[in-house]
Amino acid sequence: MRGGGPPERTPDGRYVVIGGRRWRATDPDVPEEAAAELRSHLMAARRAVGAARRAEDPVAERAARARVHTAKVALGERGEPWWEQSAAARRTRWQEGLAALGEPDPPPPTQR
Repeated sequence: MRGGGPPERTPDGRYVVIGGRRWRATDPDVPEEAAAELRSHLMAARRAVGAARRAEDPVAERAARARVHTAKVALGERGEPWWEQSAAARRTRWQEGLAALGEPDPPPPTQR
C-alpha cells in the first residue's frame, strides 16, 4: 500500500496484498455503513488488547482478543470464506457480528 491508496488485491478480489503477504479481504457485500461500524469495533478492540497488555491483565486481554475475532469474522476476514457463503449467510454473518459487538467500545482510560 503506497501513497495512501487502497491495498493491492489479488485478481479474484479475495485477498489484499500488504508487504508481500496475502490477507483475506473484507467481504465486499457488507454495506459500507455496517463495515465502518465493524471497523470501529475492530480498532477499539485492538486498542483494548494493547491497554490490557500494558496493564498485564490477561482476562481483559482475552476478552479484547475475542472482540477482535468477532469483528474480523463479521467483516469476512476470518471464519468460513465469504465467497463460499450464500448471500443470506453473508448478511447473517455481519448482522450477527454487529449484534454481538453492540455499541462501539468507549475509549480506553488515559495512562498517567
